[in-house]
Amino acid sequence: MDFPRTLTDHVLACSASFGVLLVTGARQVGKTTLLRSLSEPQRQYVTLDDPLVLALAKSDPALFVQRYAPPVLIDEVQYAPELLPHIKMRVDAAAGSEQTNGLYWLTGSQPFHLMRGVSESLAGRVAVVQMLGLSRQEARGWGDSPLPPLLPSAEVLAARKAYAQEPLSLTDLYAQIWRGSFPALARNPRMSRDVFYSSYLQTYIQRDVRALARVGDETAFTRFVGAAAARTGQLLNVADLARDVDIAPNTARQWLSILEASGLVYLLQPWHSNITKRLVKTPKLYFLDTGLCAYLTRWSTAQALEAGAMSGAIFETWVIIEILKSHWHTGHAPQCYYYRNKDGYEIDLLIEQDGQLHPVECKKSASPSRQALQGFQSLAHSGASLAPGAVLCMVPAIVPLSAQVQAVSVAYL
Repeated sequence: MDFPRTLTDHVLACSASFGVLLVTGARQVGKTTLLRSLSEPQRQYVTLDDPLVLALAKSDPALFVQRYAPPVLIDEVQYAPELLPHIKMRVDAAAGSEQTNGLYWLTGSQPFHLMRGVSESLAGRVAVVQMLGLSRQEARGWGDSPLPPLLPSAEVLAARKAYAQEPLSLTDLYAQIWRGSFPALARNPRMSRDVFYSSYLQTYIQRDVRALARVGDETAFTRFVGAAAARTGQLLNVADLARDVDIAPNTARQWLSILEASGLVYLLQPWHSNITKRLVKTPKLYFLDTGLCAYLTRWSTAQALEAGAMSGAIFETWVIIEILKSHWHTGHAPQCYYYRNKDGYEIDLLIEQDGQLHPVECKKSASPSRQALQGFQSLAHSGASLAPGAVLCMVPAIVPLSAQVQAVSVAYL
């Protein structure tokens, strides 16, 4: 089964406006599948996973761009950043001709090595699109009818009401969280989740980390990835993370940057205002795929995950990432933060739009109490300009909690 992706319209719009389109994201999220499905017949496809093709790209990039003339889709371009200056020259040479945009479509699963070359060689010529695994909307087959990005506003919730009619039980939700969002697993329900993630990690570490990041101790790096997964939804403490893996804090920071730039983790920054000084300045760590996170932390079943110690943190992770997907996969890039002051009052997510903050709290509860409003009240006293907020939880329908905050079912995601 193929899953329509909500990124489609955005990808085509970017291609029509720029000479180069680069789709980045972790391995196996569907970058190549999407671009190949959108490729017109005359667009060539070439992958740098092919050793012979890669050898040509690295040894003679000028000949490579002659042999694979645009329009062309080049897969895994991070393996040959030598191509980027030659792609720039080809795009510049085409300026003023009949076709100046959409000449090169590129994918890169490891942009931590690639992005420097992109910024230096293709500035002003490239549209960079970030792609994650399947959103719940896409997995349900709604990808060709994009819904508005999730905001806790009356207009957006009304537009998503029909989509949210089908109830989402706790059992079904944790089955989705435990299995994850990679298209290969969604496409084949019989595929072993453990076998998939074991192979995924082996490929990621052996092909990408070893080749591009020059990590010396792969065993320690694997432990580090697992330790990071155990901290999803938590404030990042690099010293604590380094101590658990028995590595230096500087090494932990370097390895964390690898996970972030390669699309495995997301660091949510704290919101701050010039008006208030009493805010925590540490980012929060989120794994971008809950299935991989659950595998790394060794939860053998969805039922065990739901009943276990990580249940709340991974629920929060899933909600935050689904909200990000609803924005990123429709071509929006909002400024997102979390709020926490030194008195301990917090809100999981603030989405900034048009100068206002939309506060969102995540609660694994079917009946959130008034205590859930304490973070909202604290934020209201900070001087921020606030829009309507929401507590995303397991309620069956929208329930008002205050004049500005509603409890909203996660079925709206």
